[in-house]
Amino acid sequence: MPINLSDLKPADGSNRDKKRVGRGTGSGHGKTSGKGSKGQKARAGRGVPRWFEGGQLPIQKRMPYKRGFTNIWRTQWEIVNLDRLTELELDEITPQSLYDAGVTRGLEFPVKILGNGEISKAVKISAHAFSESAKTQIEGAGGSVTVIERTDRWTEARPRSRRLPLNRAMKDAGVGKAGGPTRREFEA
Repeated sequence: MPINLSDLKPADGSNRDKKRVGRGTGSGHGKTSGKGSKGQKARAGRGVPRWFEGGQLPIQKRMPYKRGFTNIWRTQWEIVNLDRLTELELDEITPQSLYDAGVTRGLEFPVKILGNGEISKAVKISAHAFSESAKTQIEGAGGSVTVIERTDRWTEARPRSRRLPLNRAMKDAGVGKAGGPTRREFEA
């Protein structure tokens, strides 16, 4: 028996009729169209966000301390790129020379050299840290890299109280006890 185009049809279950809602009660989807009874969820553009709490102040505003914190132990690096170093045109670069040239904020901050830019002449650079790309570019140009030991104030843990050593010394000297020196006498 020959096959016609009219014999072609999709496989069973691959096509389904569209659900026609709101077309009378005989369809099974009349009246409320499968949305249940009245309310916010039955309206057009419906939906309540998952984080919505009915209008009360949401948790992210009730708990402001959840919005992040300031890390007091963070190391405040002075970042200097290679292109900035080439502008200085110095043969030897140290944290002191960078501070004198106005590149860094102060000598109490550790200096890190990053490899953004290119360096063409041999320069002797001393800093507290170097990125790998900066180190290879400096040494590739015939320069030398020296890593300085960090002595900045962020390397050591801060005491719980800034006056803790003084308080201990005062206690050992008997300040405030009967017959002991006064604080003014102790500090003089």
